[in-house]
Amino acid sequence: MIRIAIVIGSTRPRRRTAVAAGWVAGIASRHPAVAAGEAAFEVVDLAEYALSVLDEHKPALFGEYRHPHTNRWAETIASFDGFVFVTPEYNHSAPAALKNAIDFLFGEWNNKAAGFVSHGVHGGVRAVEHLRQVMTEVQVANVRTQVALSAFADFETTDPAEPGVIVPGAYQEPALVELLDEVIAWSKALKPLREKAAA
Repeated sequence: MIRIAIVIGSTRPRRRTAVAAGWVAGIASRHPAVAAGEAAFEVVDLAEYALSVLDEHKPALFGEYRHPHTNRWAETIASFDGFVFVTPEYNHSAPAALKNAIDFLFGEWNNKAAGFVSHGVHGGVRAVEHLRQVMTEVQVANVRTQVALSAFADFETTDPAEPGVIVPGAYQEPALVELLDEVIAWSKALKPLREKAAA
């Protein structure tokens, strides 16, 4: 079975990102591959890992981790075959907490697949531009399809400081299903490389 993490890429309190991730998880739970027992999705919340700013003594490339928080994070990421990163856009890029979490590890990311669901004033597309480069460096294959949720069109809120309610446009769910199809397919296709590396 292919295991795919839906990563909540923000650690802010009252995150709109968690609302978006809940929408992704709901649709993923109805995916045909889940019903067939071929894939499983699980939400992974960065906020639950309490990662410090990168504090390991060696670069992640060496895979030698000293700290319990790093080992816990490494064990989680190693257990998945693919990822759907749900991210906001902060100042033209991805959140520092998400970049930091990626930087903690290396081998645990390798030979897996990732898709991106972003949100923001501009749909979060600039955050994903940067994440695609970072993922390539840690040997994660990026799928083409992306879901970009507009802060204005795809959420309803009476207070911009609150997460609000997600009301995605009619075209968003088909795009998300296509993204999930691609992440599952690529995660399966890369399995021989993961097995070779593990051996």
